[in-house]
Amino acid sequence: MTGSLPSYTSGVWDAPMLGDTIGDNLDRTVAAHRDRDALVDHSTGRRWTYGEFGTAVDGLAAGLLRRGLAKGDRVGIWAPNCPEWTLVQYATAKIGVILVNINPAYRSHELKYVLEQAGIRMLVSAASFKTSDYAAMIEEVRPNCPDLESVVLLGGEDWAGLLADGAAAHAADPSALSAAQAALSADDPINIQYTSGTTGFPKGATLSHHNILNNGYFVGELCHYTHEDRVCIPVPFYHCFGMVMGNLACTSHGAAMVIPAPAFEPKATLEAVQAERCTSLYGVPTMFIAELADPDFASYDLTSLRTGIMAGSPCPVEVMKQVIEQMGMAEVSICYGMTETSPVSLQTRSDDTIDQRVSTVGRVGPHLEVKIVDPATGLTVPRGEPGELCTRGYSVMLGYWNNPEKTAEAVDGARWMHTGDIGVMDADGYVAITGRIKDMVIRGGENIYPREIEEFLYSHPDILDAQVIGVPDAKYGEELMVWIRMREGADELDADSVRAFCTGKLAGYKIPRYVHVVDEFPMTVTGKVRKIEMREQSLELIGQA
Repeated sequence: MTGSLPSYTSGVWDAPMLGDTIGDNLDRTVAAHRDRDALVDHSTGRRWTYGEFGTAVDGLAAGLLRRGLAKGDRVGIWAPNCPEWTLVQYATAKIGVILVNINPAYRSHELKYVLEQAGIRMLVSAASFKTSDYAAMIEEVRPNCPDLESVVLLGGEDWAGLLADGAAAHAADPSALSAAQAALSADDPINIQYTSGTTGFPKGATLSHHNILNNGYFVGELCHYTHEDRVCIPVPFYHCFGMVMGNLACTSHGAAMVIPAPAFEPKATLEAVQAERCTSLYGVPTMFIAELADPDFASYDLTSLRTGIMAGSPCPVEVMKQVIEQMGMAEVSICYGMTETSPVSLQTRSDDTIDQRVSTVGRVGPHLEVKIVDPATGLTVPRGEPGELCTRGYSVMLGYWNNPEKTAEAVDGARWMHTGDIGVMDADGYVAITGRIKDMVIRGGENIYPREIEEFLYSHPDILDAQVIGVPDAKYGEELMVWIRMREGADELDADSVRAFCTGKLAGYKIPRYVHVVDEFPMTVTGKVRKIEMREQSLELIGQA
């Protein structure tokens, strides 16, 4: 179409990118805002000013150095949201140790894979949380993880010793930490986040200081953060949503990080906003829906709220209206991204209309580029036509950890990250996400790739083949359904037996809700499984046709 604008846009921005490491950036904020709140843990009442937070981070960093950890080593963190998670995040960044985020919902099968694949030397972990006995699972897999030299349980003697030894060592001689920090480059890898993989196991997106510090900073810029802001973060730290859009957006602006609870609870979140006079609140749409539905919602004073971020899945228009009108979040922002892009590529602005905030995922972020291409040819399509959304710029990951083949599949020779999502760009540069090239399921904000679950189910002695799809769900947006072909002579499985097989080995959100046993799958003439047809039939099977 000659004369039609191409589906390409770049984020022109007056403010330059940050060239700092995370540790240097934190030091600048500590110096500027020493007496202001940095971190508040609402559920325990603990709080740190920036001066206290900087001292605690330095002490922990020195403690890690005394344990022999050095630039490039990997430390895993396996815990729900807590102040210690944040201290570990910044302490590892100070000395160039790569932090490996481990999903608190993981079970032994997934934990073992991540420990081995990342070559984790030290694991910092909660002893337990809710029904998860982390300590027992660690002991179960530890003999098969030769790189794992030490395990530090939060709240235990080893954790207390790590903090005390480090604080004493740093007070006596701060030069060791200074030397380690001075040896770092902003382009060094500093974080590995595992994303569900289409190859059966998660892939470790490897991110640099430059990637995540700038992304957190510019997300905060578009939310107009200053040192006066107080951000309530009920989303998990193990996601970029919590540790980048939350923590790094705050520390790069001198704002306060407020942890309402270890895991999301509507009441605790509303209480934290009220008690701490939070100006910003984060969540996936289902979190906001739960908060609005709380029977005591009207009793909370939320007048301090100005903005916030909604991401993870599309926001229904009525929910957006209620968030603006009933929660006072007139400047609430929609963000789109993926772990591999640190994460945010597109974001709505505070003066965008409600329609733009619910029908699109906004415009390209500062200093980034996005384009929409024909998946078959790779050529940029005209505006208004669908294609694959691609992102390029400072935010694109260094690569998948120890997986050059998968990196090459995701990031092309011109450094464009191929998202696998289908998007349409309008004349003003706003992008709507209309589908997914791959079969990823988004359940309550969690990205799930069916292949990982399928590979696991193949280990069941009675299952010949398994195909996992997403089906609509009123609460989570999508739920998992598995179609199963049984081995000859095997007893037929039902949902309860499949769930029992998965429990303890797969995170709860990856366990299929629906099970359908078949003799054959619908196939194309070339022998490929027709998941589109499976979804259509599944709607009838679950009564949603």
